[in-house]
Amino acid sequence: QVQLAESGGGLVQPGGSLRLSCAASGITLDTAAIGWFRQAPGKEREGISCITNRDTTTHFSDSVKGRFTFARDHAKNTVYLQMNSLLPEDTAVYICAIRSGYYCKTFDAMDYRGKGTLVTVSP
Repeated sequence: QVQLAESGGGLVQPGGSLRLSCAASGITLDTAAIGWFRQAPGKEREGISCITNRDTTTHFSDSVKGRFTFARDHAKNTVYLQMNSLLPEDTAVYICAIRSGYYCKTFDAMDYRGKGTLVTVSP
């Protein structure tokens, strides 16, 4: 059974940093396309990052480009979303999702999705 578990969310002040983790079981992340999505209160779900199969390319939305980066720990079968220079508008539930293909798709079209971790950016 495939499971994705996000962690690392919390309360942080504007300008601060957080590192989110997405740990996988039942599947190897090395061969998956990995997407990070976020759902802010009262807003539509937003895709913010996609790491293609075997890390060929990494994409970030304009809203987070230059502030968020991606890392991977192959031994732990875990990927990370490093979030720097956080803004109040980054407040959301962050969710990782994977699919077996080369590239990410929309949230509902991904093969597996985690339950998310809440990030709150507030003074």
